[in-house]
Amino acid sequence: MKAVILAAGVASRLRPLTDNTPKCLLKVGDKSILERTIDNISANGITDIVVVTGYLKEMIEDFLINKYSELNFTFIFNEKYDSTNNIYSLWMTKEELLGHDMLLLDSDIVFDSRIIGLLINSDHENCLAVRSDHKLSEEEIKLLLNDDGSIKEISKVVDPNAAVGESIGIEKFEKKFVWRLFTILDIKILDNHEVNIFYEAAFQNAMNSGAKIYPVDVENYKCMEIDTIEDFESVGRLAKELS
Repeated sequence: MKAVILAAGVASRLRPLTDNTPKCLLKVGDKSILERTIDNISANGITDIVVVTGYLKEMIEDFLINKYSELNFTFIFNEKYDSTNNIYSLWMTKEELLGHDMLLLDSDIVFDSRIIGLLINSDHENCLAVRSDHKLSEEEIKLLLNDDGSIKEISKVVDPNAAVGESIGIEKFEKKFVWRLFTILDIKILDNHEVNIFYEAAFQNAMNSGAKIYPVDVENYKCMEIDTIEDFESVGRLAKELS
C-alpha cells in the first residue's frame, strides 16, 4: 500500500499564518500538522508515501527529507496549485499509484493514528473515514447511504439533516478500484477539464457506475480539519488529547 498526501494548496483562509508557511507545516502543539500525519502513517506500517506539493514546495520537501530518512517519499509538483483543486493533485499521482492499494489523505487534518488502523483493518476493500458525532453544516463533505450501508452520495450539497456524517478526508482503496478511479479522473481532467472541483466527484462517478465504497465511523477517535483561523485556534485542545 502507498499513502498519498495532497499538500499543494495556498490555504488563503489561514492568512497571515500561511503567508510564509504552507498550511501543513503549521505547528499544532509541539508538532506540525504534516509531522503528525506522517507519524500516523508510519505507525501503521506504511513506508511508501507520495506527496503532491505546490505552494512553498521546497519547505515541505526539505522538512520531510531531513526528518524522515527512513521513509520512501515521492514528490510530485502541481505547478497549477493556485488554479486547481484537489482532484487535479490526485490525478497527478496516477503513474505512482496504478497497481497499488492506496491510502489517501488530505494534508490539513489532525487525527488519532488509530483511524488509519480502522480503515486498514476494515472488511471493506474500499472505504473512507466518517465522523458522525457532531452537528453538520453546509461546509462539510457529507454522506447519504444506500440500504446496504454503502455510500450513495458524497458532496457538500447533501442535506445536513439527512446526512449520516462527514467524510474527514482519509480513504482506503484497493488496486482494482484505483485503476477505475484514475480512468474516471482521466475523463474529468483531460476530456472535461474539471480541474477545480473536489476529488469526491470522481468517487461519486464510480459509485454511480456500480462501485461500492463504505463508511467507517471513527467512533470516539479524535479528528479535526483545519480550514480557518478559528479552526487553528481551537485545534490546540485536540492536540493535547492526542499527545
